[in-house]
Amino acid sequence: MGEKSSLKKGGKQSGKMMSRVWLLISFAVAIGLWTLLSVLPQTARSFPNIIVTLGQIPVVIERGILWKDLSSSLISVGAGYALGFVIALPVAILMAWYKPVRNIIEPWIQFIRNIPPLAYVPLIVIAAGVGRKPQIIVITIATFLIMCITMYQGIINIDETLIKAARVLGARDKDIFIRVLAPASLPFVLTAIRLGASVALTTLIAAESTGAFAGLGMRIRSFNNNFETAPMLLYIIIIGVIGITVEKIIKLLERKLTGWQEKREI
Repeated sequence: MGEKSSLKKGGKQSGKMMSRVWLLISFAVAIGLWTLLSVLPQTARSFPNIIVTLGQIPVVIERGILWKDLSSSLISVGAGYALGFVIALPVAILMAWYKPVRNIIEPWIQFIRNIPPLAYVPLIVIAAGVGRKPQIIVITIATFLIMCITMYQGIINIDETLIKAARVLGARDKDIFIRVLAPASLPFVLTAIRLGASVALTTLIAAESTGAFAGLGMRIRSFNNNFETAPMLLYIIIIGVIGITVEKIIKLLERKLTGWQEKREI
């Protein structure tokens, strides 16, 4: 028994080591590709080399824009993301639980989610004015749509046998929700949270085209207008780093909360 346990532990450690090796290889390939793009005549202007790009960090800090842009974007993304989740969760539950609600709301959600945020940004600016408010509204709409659909699909596909068994045992709607639906739908809720975070960041450029005075997306457009490719590329990388950091945190939370769920090892 002890030998099997040690073999299993050794296998896990070996797997982790190989994952790190592949990550390093992937990173090296990315750096190599970046370097190649920085020397090719067709792409050199769009992709300054890594030294030039990272060298812009002290420059944007000295200009006093990096922390200002970072904090402004994180406030807008955080507020819009939180509002999107708070609205999406009850709507998804109501859609999954009550067919009339589903028939009324689902067609409109499917309709709106196929419209790029840039298309309705001008309407939101006209209605809400410029500044942070329209940014939060745009991000809220985008995150609400993806999280609502994800959670709804998860809840609607919960094994109906569990619900029927609970009803046979005399459970009321409240008990079924707390003891059956909530635990069974938790993995889908966490997936929705992860997808919502990604959408919130990818909507940032559209959200900050609403007359923002600071922000990562606004600054990228400003750099683009001034043909400052090195700081523009740096800001794009910063958005990517924020996204992957948030995703890692949510995945860690997911593993902690859904450790009971069986997953296929690849």
